[in-house]
This record gives sequence, structure tokens and C-alpha cells, in this order.
Amino acid sequence: MIELRNVTKGYPMGEVVYRALRGIDLEIDEREFVVITGASGSGKSTLLHVIGALHRPTSGVALFDGEDLGTLSPEGLARVRNTKVGFIFQRFYLLPRASALQNVELPMMYAGVHQKERRARAREALKRVGLLDHAHHEPTQLSGGESQRVAIARALVNSPRLILADEPTGNLDSRTTQEILALFTSLHEEERTVVIVTHEREISAQAKREVVLRDGRIEKDSHGTA
Repeated sequence: MIELRNVTKGYPMGEVVYRALRGIDLEIDEREFVVITGASGSGKSTLLHVIGALHRPTSGVALFDGEDLGTLSPEGLARVRNTKVGFIFQRFYLLPRASALQNVELPMMYAGVHQKERRARAREALKRVGLLDHAHHEPTQLSGGESQRVAIARALVNSPRLILADEPTGNLDSRTTQEILALFTSLHEEERTVVIVTHEREISAQAKREVVLRDGRIEKDSHGTA
């Protein structure tokens, strides 16, 4: 599904370029459960963003289903993100004045899904994460764990094959972390590909494969050793 060949990513910072990724070679197969770990500043989030077509690589090749992300137009990248990838972030990024149901509907609005179908699919996604009875609550009325489950429901509504999560339990207590981890495990068991950036050892222990980054390079990849 994902193939990165000698991928680098740099960000201009004044007169210098910060090199977040420094030659990444990585393949992720369909239906894998992968965690990406490493110290702060090691390039974990940048790698996730390249995998998910949020950022083009500065050099090298990034393939998604054989399609070269570096050659796609902004519209082409948006198509990949909206039809193939579900994103989940530490800060949830829910619209504060919209209900849980409206937040979950948002990706389908961009995809041009009719309102009646949007509503039905959003309700089903909220049911999937156990929050259908909170459909009309706004984010201020939700706990951190509930907000994250809304974000997961939003990531699922377009039936993506790839779920990408960036520190999805970083702001949650241990009990809620276990609940969210159980959700990710369930998604993987439904034959979705799951890739998570995390510092949580519980998640690392649960995954089938761990990729460890250091200074923008892969220091360790447990692929084939589990």
C-alpha cells in the first residue's frame, strides 16, 4: 500500500533548511498495524504526514497504491486524503460550534455526499464508537475521550483503507487510553491498515510492528520479527 524510497523532507527556517526526514525507506502492506515511535523531533509526525499525502516529500519517492504522491496536483492529493485516508490527531480538531454529528459529517460534505446519506452514515459512525446518544452534543459538552471518539468516527465515515493517528491518546487518562486502543485494535481486525505515532508503551506493545525514528532516520524496524 505505502512505499517510501529515500524520502527526505525539509522545512525552510530563515536562511537554513530543517531536515525533518533524512532518507526514509519504508514499506507498509495492506492490513498492517504499525506504530511509529521516537524522541520528540525525530520526524514521526512529518513521516505520518508524508504517508497520508498531507505533505509532499522534498526528495525521494512516496507511493500510495502505486501512485506517486510527489507528482499529484493539490486536488489529486486532496482526493487521496478524502477517499483513502482517515486522520486522527491528539487535539481532535473538532469544530467548536458544531454538534458531534455535524463534525462527523464534514468529510462527506467535501466529498459531495448528499445530506440524507451524510446524516445516516454519520449516525452509523457515531454508533460504531459508542456515541450515538451524544450526536447533538457540542465539543464543550464532551470529555476528552468522547471528543477523540468523535474524531475517530469522523475519520471512518468515508470508509478509508488507511487510518493514521498522531498521538491519539496523548491527552487522555489511562482508562480512556485503553478504550481508544481497543477501538484501534477493532479497526485493524476489520482489515484496515492502521499507523499510529505514539509515546504510549501500551500501544507499542499491542501493534504488530514498531518503527523507531531517530534524527529523521529509521533506527529500528521490527517488521518480520514479531
